[in-house]
Amino acid sequence: MNFENILVENNNGIATITINRPKKLNALNKQTIEELHEAFENLENDTTTRVIVLTGSGEKAFVAGADISEFAHFSTSEGEELARNGQALLFDFIENLTTPAIAAINGFALGGGLELAMACHFRIASENAKMGLPEVSLGVIPGYGGTQRLPQLVGKGKAMELIMTASMIDANEAKEYGLVNYVTTLEELLPLAYKLAQKTLKNSSVAIGAAIKAVNDNFKNDVNGFETEIIQFGKCFGTEDFKEGTTAFLEKRKPNFS
Repeated sequence: MNFENILVENNNGIATITINRPKKLNALNKQTIEELHEAFENLENDTTTRVIVLTGSGEKAFVAGADISEFAHFSTSEGEELARNGQALLFDFIENLTTPAIAAINGFALGGGLELAMACHFRIASENAKMGLPEVSLGVIPGYGGTQRLPQLVGKGKAMELIMTASMIDANEAKEYGLVNYVTTLEELLPLAYKLAQKTLKNSSVAIGAAIKAVNDNFKNDVNGFETEIIQFGKCFGTEDFKEGTTAFLEKRKPNFS
């Protein structure tokens, strides 16, 4: 896969997507969003890819926000289309992957950058990371799922505060609020991401995909997450991974999932 604004590497089942616009602090523009969608879609369809790690190039930014110059002149209808298309193409797409996606936040994750990280299944951050949704300071609101995913992660009150004040928080605050799972040095950020990815690799990718769907459905108003869990639980019984996992347990050996 050759792209202009991102880099993709795949090593023993773990793919790394690096947003590579360091001069723009890895800001999201239309082309980058399209490239990210293509990369995630290709990796989702690649049976050899078991975990995806998403990060930014350099030491300053994961993604410092959206490229405002692209939409500063937009009309009401164009703004709505921008949010609708962007959510469907990338942010909702990542959230609903069956392949686990880990965001390794290596600096500023602001606006669309934080929304991108929140679309991943969980997040880790380096000590220099700064996170926030500053959109109201520009006369707009988060449009790529930020008003929905931030309250899910940190609670309604804190999300309201962060959105209304357009404040940035550091990595330790983000961990305290449940926005990120771990904080580490910049040097250890990717090694930690790969360590967590390796732990995930040991488990059934089929079961993990089912678990992702069940957890996500809990946050959908028109879906009963408990019913999804029941259905996905039942489906697991018809998989080769279930047969291998239970057989390995009874034989007191490590499973070899296909």
